[in-house]
Amino acid sequence: MLVEAIAKSESILPVYFFDPRHFDQLSFHQSSVLRTNFLLESVAQLRQSFQKLGGDLLIIHGLPEDHIADLVEQYSISEVYHHREVAPAETRVSANVEDRLWKIEVNLKHFIGHTLYNKEDLPFPIKDIPDVFTQFRKKTERDAIVKSCFDAPEAISFVPDVEWGQLPSLADLYAGQCPVIEDGAVRLRGGEQEGLQHLADLLRPDSSIYIKVSTRNSDPSGYISELSPWLSLGCLSPRMVYWTIKAAEERYGNNPNFTNLLLGLFKRDYFRFMFKKHGASYLENTVSKEDTTPDSSFEQWKRGETGNVQVDAYMKLLADTGYLPSYGRVLAATFLVHVIKTDWMKGAAYFEAQLVDYTASSNWGNWKFIADSVSGMKSKNGFDVDKYLKILNIPAVA
Repeated sequence: MLVEAIAKSESILPVYFFDPRHFDQLSFHQSSVLRTNFLLESVAQLRQSFQKLGGDLLIIHGLPEDHIADLVEQYSISEVYHHREVAPAETRVSANVEDRLWKIEVNLKHFIGHTLYNKEDLPFPIKDIPDVFTQFRKKTERDAIVKSCFDAPEAISFVPDVEWGQLPSLADLYAGQCPVIEDGAVRLRGGEQEGLQHLADLLRPDSSIYIKVSTRNSDPSGYISELSPWLSLGCLSPRMVYWTIKAAEERYGNNPNFTNLLLGLFKRDYFRFMFKKHGASYLENTVSKEDTTPDSSFEQWKRGETGNVQVDAYMKLLADTGYLPSYGRVLAATFLVHVIKTDWMKGAAYFEAQLVDYTASSNWGNWKFIADSVSGMKSKNGFDVDKYLKILNIPAVA
């Protein structure tokens, strides 16, 4: 998007909106303070990158649809570029912005970013994308090509005479009611440079990623990639991660953990393209079961007080750090949906609020998959964790 904007214009005006709907204390979907902190760090570093090129990043705390038309007229903007998201809430914002721009006869150009494959490079039109992940993966791996990464621009011409605005604080975003970040809670720092360093550390020769897991119940504590927070905000691109892993494969040989990393990239694409194919009906096709569970059971699940040791450990980890490994997410979600029998959308909304690496398509897509799956994970003594782990082929927690 940035490369095309530079190529097709005399100057550009980069803008980031801190949408107050994401920080509303009354919203169940409110962004957690840990995710917001990661976002602030990432935006600050993006601003620094533009400043090094002689420009800046315009920062606005407000609704995009309330400000975009005024910006276009104030700075004589001829076209607006943006990354179009695919989940319903995000596409509504895009539609609102497009409607405001249409009234002043300015085009909003959509880019579907954050994917490994461009939609035009897929071996099928969007309407014919397989709904089964394994079919999607096999056909794209066989028939589609992952393009190389763009080079970072060395020079950019910015719109002059702009009041660039201040980066808000946590207190600003939460209207002075900002939750306290506990000591030790911030494990991952936002920004492109931190993401690049994390990826380099992940693939260095002495990394635990080269330890081949021989059993499905091995201790996973030595290797969790944790790349998703940077991928979710675009600090790292899926293509860059893909080609970096491929380079490591050539140097060190194939590795099951490399395969799992690539699988995660394919799955991110799959859920994003599922939303692109089906729109809001993708979630509507999964009918929420009648939720007769007492609210207290849902609150116990959130606090990690279900009585199941593994589920409780993961829910407390989520509350403390804003992060869960993929198998912890699946375990906690399956327990809520198929054991406690709570509406899956309540769990998805809670994860949306808590996860540092929240991505709408991946979060809601994974919860939909779990809600659609058949139970059968219970024994006469309750939730059978060992049976569940074996069926899904995921490690147990040490």
